[in-house]
Amino acid sequence: MDNLSITIRNGFSYYFQDFLDRVQVLSSDLSDEEFWLNPYPYGNSIGHLVLHITGNLNYYIGAQLAATGYRRDREREFTENNPVSKAQTLQALATTIRTVITTLEKQQSTDWTMPYQADGVDDVHDRFNIFLRCAVHFHHHIGHMSYVRDEHIRRRAHPFT
Repeated sequence: MDNLSITIRNGFSYYFQDFLDRVQVLSSDLSDEEFWLNPYPYGNSIGHLVLHITGNLNYYIGAQLAATGYRRDREREFTENNPVSKAQTLQALATTIRTVITTLEKQQSTDWTMPYQADGVDDVHDRFNIFLRCAVHFHHHIGHMSYVRDEHIRRRAHPFT
């Protein structure tokens, strides 16, 4: 395997693990109720965003590259009204990140440019770019999670404002 391929694999692996760590830290001091509660009349709870990222990665990398057989229910990622615990939801994300990293570790130099096709990503044409798209998407939603978490903390400190 050439150095560029190793650099790509290691870089993506580092960031997917870092993003998981960030989500765990963002969620650490939230109750299960806060994890699943959206404090705004728009957007999503942290729990639903975690479900969404888990579904996204399980579909685009797990099902399409690792052949896990995962079947995505994207609508449920945003509307789940009978969620499991915060701990179980975060564990599912951690398991998914392990699948992503294992899949990354299997990529050889010639795999990065192999054709890629899946519903919802018509502009992604190779494996390198699906990993990039998924990493950017994950990072984007960490920003949302941070915003929601900060509002929960603010409301705790000032419950009547």
